[in-house]
Amino acid sequence: MIAFGQIFRLPAIMDLENRFPALSDVMIRAKRRVPHFVWEFLDSATGAETTKTRNTDALDRILFAPAVLKGDLDPTLKTTFLDHEYDLPFGIAPVGMSGLICPGAEQMLARHGADANIPYCLSTVASQLPEDVGPLAGSNGWFQLYPPRDGDMRREILTRVRAAGFHTLVLTLDIPAPSRRERQLRADLTQPLKFTPRLIRQALLRPQWLWRVFKMGIPRLKLVQEYEYKLADQKLDKNLPSNNHIGYRLRCNPDLAYLKQLQTEWDGPIIAKGVMDPDAAVVLASAGVDAIWVSNHGGRQFDAAPASISVLPDIRTAVGPSFPIIFDGGIRTGLDVLRAFAHGANFAMLGRAHHYGLAAFGEKGAAHVSHILSEDMKSAMAQMGINSPSDAVNSLVQKGETSNA
Repeated sequence: MIAFGQIFRLPAIMDLENRFPALSDVMIRAKRRVPHFVWEFLDSATGAETTKTRNTDALDRILFAPAVLKGDLDPTLKTTFLDHEYDLPFGIAPVGMSGLICPGAEQMLARHGADANIPYCLSTVASQLPEDVGPLAGSNGWFQLYPPRDGDMRREILTRVRAAGFHTLVLTLDIPAPSRRERQLRADLTQPLKFTPRLIRQALLRPQWLWRVFKMGIPRLKLVQEYEYKLADQKLDKNLPSNNHIGYRLRCNPDLAYLKQLQTEWDGPIIAKGVMDPDAAVVLASAGVDAIWVSNHGGRQFDAAPASISVLPDIRTAVGPSFPIIFDGGIRTGLDVLRAFAHGANFAMLGRAHHYGLAAFGEKGAAHVSHILSEDMKSAMAQMGINSPSDAVNSLVQKGETSNA
């Protein structure tokens, strides 16, 4: 007979591989284990969410030819990107307010990045400070900069993140203005989080999530709130909508002059994130960025944007065969990572996926998501008869071909 206390330990001994072998399984559990308003924050996009749908649909249309007579294979997922060898060809993309999804999320993801030897990118609008996260990521810490308008604030943040151990800077370019994110508005999400009677009712239905909040504290934008004094001339509501919080008020829409100034202030690699146009990619490469990150922000910013994968080949052609490119947008499987490599990517990043894992299982959920993706990659590579993700291009049936199955 199972003792009462053991009931609450069952998830720890669950056979994740057999019960939750796909990211879709993890997502179903995640939705059941967090309050509705948290799910809306994690899973939502903007508008009718057609860009988010386009991302996945476009990936599904990319087909590979199964291979035969290839003999024994020796596949490897190790990938060198920006002179750093990672054990897997993908990493963890920045997600603002990760602590809302799972209190303590940033530390959990940083530890997983170090353990799995993959990059973890902390957001400017994280719920934890760089000083509390960077040391946990070891040599795998990246920092995503939402460009501050104030130069002193920018320089101070750069100094802090460098001292915390982050070595690669990701400059986000694709947020010229806040997006609507209607699901989040309908969910009554504010920043800082305000527990209205409606949200309290939802939270009470998810006691494990609520217990972590009581233990860790209500998640807030710790870094940017330290610079709230920069907005002393503005009248700020203490509970701003989640699509127009203080982080939006402090940032600017950068231009080339901003980038040039940033390059004098940061002595490590700079990645330009949110690039969807080949001409812009050429300008950025010529301006000296170290890598381009092809992304439509997971459909969270603009509902008329093309699928990230659909613009990737043209951007690869525009910047040439050797310029480093990261891809994100709609990845749900290891096969999707291979699709990105086949279309010109050198590395992939996932934001929602590892956070679904955290929502479903806590810290071990992030590791399980990486396991799902890596095992699926190995299986697909065997079917394709290739030893490296970079060889996936040789197995393409036809770029963008639609299956009639």
